[in-house]
Amino acid sequence: MSTIHVSEQAARWYKEELNLNEGDSIRFFARYSSGGGLHPGFSLGIAVEKPKHPAEQTEVSGIQFFMEDHDYWYLKGHQLHVDVVDEGHDIEYRYTEVQ
Repeated sequence: MSTIHVSEQAARWYKEELNLNEGDSIRFFARYSSGGGLHPGFSLGIAVEKPKHPAEQTEVSGIQFFMEDHDYWYLKGHQLHVDVVDEGHDIEYRYTEVQ
C-alpha cells in the first residue's frame, strides 16, 4: 500500500504553481519548523528535484511525488494525503495512521 496519495487536482496545482512539466518530480521532506506538522518542531517541505534513494513514490498526472529514504521517518506509520483546498488556491496535507 502506498504511503503518498496525491489527488489529480493537487498534481495540477503543483504543475501550475511551480511551472512543472510531465516527467518532473516533487520531493517531500521533513524540515525544522516552529509550527507543528505530523511531528512537533517539524513540517513537510517540498522541492523540485529528481529522486536519488526514494523510500516511497507515486506518479500522478505525469509528476513523480516521492520521499527520500533519509526523510521517511517523518511518515513512518502514516499515509500522506495531498489535496487542494480554498477553492483550488492552496494545498492541504493530511496524515492518517496506518492500521
